[in-house]
Amino acid sequence: MSHDDFKFEPVRGLPEALPEGEHILWQGSPSVLRLARDAMKLYWVIGYFVLLTVWRVGVSSTFVSMDLALAHGVPFVVIGTLCCLLILGLATMQARSAVYTLTNKRVAMRIGAALTMTLNLPYTQIGNAALDLKKTGHGTLAFELIGDTRFSHIMSWPHVRPWYVSKTQPAFRSIPDAQNVAQIFAEAAEARVSQPQVHRMESHAVAAE
Repeated sequence: MSHDDFKFEPVRGLPEALPEGEHILWQGSPSVLRLARDAMKLYWVIGYFVLLTVWRVGVSSTFVSMDLALAHGVPFVVIGTLCCLLILGLATMQARSAVYTLTNKRVAMRIGAALTMTLNLPYTQIGNAALDLKKTGHGTLAFELIGDTRFSHIMSWPHVRPWYVSKTQPAFRSIPDAQNVAQIFAEAAEARVSQPQVHRMESHAVAAE
């Protein structure tokens, strides 16, 4: 029997139904392998253990036979493999639990493998966006917030822009077709921000005039 951990969501990736006048423009999730590579530095970990293994075999070969020297490198291979599997498992959980959403009014991010939370970012609170596009078409779209809006870097990781800790920038990490997603965001944000905002005047302000 199948089980959906997010069955309670009235709309996938959102904690509540969309209000009248709001509709979804795009939804997606991170690529598991790209998230493991870009956010969790999988290739760096692989390279580190490869270097350790080569160094250990090289040192051992100076005083024992090559067969025995190769055996000395096996523990490093095993530990490295376990570390890589751990990273891939973490990336899989983070990617499968994350849903990124663009509507005509906001950016929404349902993130968190163990502790799930949803970030709602109205376009009026986003000052700029930065796209880190890779040759494969995958990329990270980060949002620079304006005003007093703040998010915890640790709680939001890995769905944040790297190295921006003091003022966290939430991000769509390692998404496919990132260029198209950035274009959808730019057009929706421009249309939303350019709309005139009507504020109700207080009655005493009207009387004063």
